[in-house]
Amino acid sequence: MRLSTQQNIQSMPLEIFNTTRKPLPEALLRRVVEEVLVSEGCAVDNIVGVYCGRKMIRRINREFLQHDYATDTITFRYNDGPDVDGEFYISLDVIEENAGRFGTDVHQELLRVTIHSALHLMGFDDRTTEARNLMQEKEEFYLSHLPVIE
Repeated sequence: MRLSTQQNIQSMPLEIFNTTRKPLPEALLRRVVEEVLVSEGCAVDNIVGVYCGRKMIRRINREFLQHDYATDTITFRYNDGPDVDGEFYISLDVIEENAGRFGTDVHQELLRVTIHSALHLMGFDDRTTEARNLMQEKEEFYLSHLPVIE
């Protein structure tokens, strides 16, 4: 993996939306997604990130994936190739619960799940133990090495 430098990130069509009343570091989250994609050899074609509450993510999970529960993130990729077109949804309520359950800081969990979502957009999955371990390794790498997080 190679980390990009700030100069290599061009203005890309990546939109972040917060549908909750909770504060959200939108500029930081946008930079994290961009850094992960560029470092993995991809670019943003068109990505929408929606940070929402439990009800919204449960509704999306039920409607599109036939799972009737709230989850931390759901991603949808609409194309193939290195230029990513897709969207992701992250539940801030589930992030807070998971931070408490895992004994981590809410901000750190928010960054981890945002990185996880970016990896899903590029085609990484976590359906098997091996794939899940790879994603977790990448999450840890970016959490500890991204200049925007330091």
